Amino acid sequence: MASLPLLILFLLLGLSFSPVISTNSEGNALHALRRRLSDPTNVLQSWDPTLVNPCTWFHVTCDSDNHVIRLDLGNSNISGTLGPEIGDLQYLQYLELYRNGLNGKLPTELGNLKNLVSMDLYENKFEGKIPKSFAKLESLRFLRMNNNKLTGLIPRELASLSKLKIFDVSNNDLCGTIPVDGPFATFSMESYENNRLSGPELQGLVPYDFGC
Repeated sequence: MASLPLLILFLLLGLSFSPVISTNSEGNALHALRRRLSDPTNVLQSWDPTLVNPCTWFHVTCDSDNHVIRLDLGNSNISGTLGPEIGDLQYLQYLELYRNGLNGKLPTELGNLKNLVSMDLYENKFEGKIPKSFAKLESLRFLRMNNNKLTGLIPRELASLSKLKIFDVSNNDLCGTIPVDGPFATFSMESYENNRLSGPELQGLVPYDFGC
């Protein structure tokens, strides 16, 4: 019978520590991001991986359950690349990385951020193609990737993002035609200017990859 109180104690400890393990995985993802970045002005100085969770770090916002829901690093004078770990921030709603020196390809794992409402990546040096995985971001309302070095097509799959209100890919090196389905029917041509795009898609008349 003496083992029963110990069993109850272990169960209580397990219940009390389980949120910490979950939150800490998000801290690990952010710390992995920090290791990829150059931070000459020490805006990430408070990102201490030895803390229980990242909710006390500057530029990080958590909800009442200590899940990271917002990352505000816009105009922070950071450079470097994004890695697949960023896809582990499964509760993230706002990803603000605009006006920095970030480069390299956009990780396909960004498409795992199913709660994302806003993703601002504009005025960086990102290159390569826009990941088709972005089509999984069903809550996304704002997607701004203008003033980068992105190439290739605008993925047709993005037309399924019914909540998308703002889309800007101007000042890149994109080619092909512009989708016309779904939310793309409402975006102005300014969203696409200064690329190698061939204008709106004429379904059945002009190949989607025309001009690439």
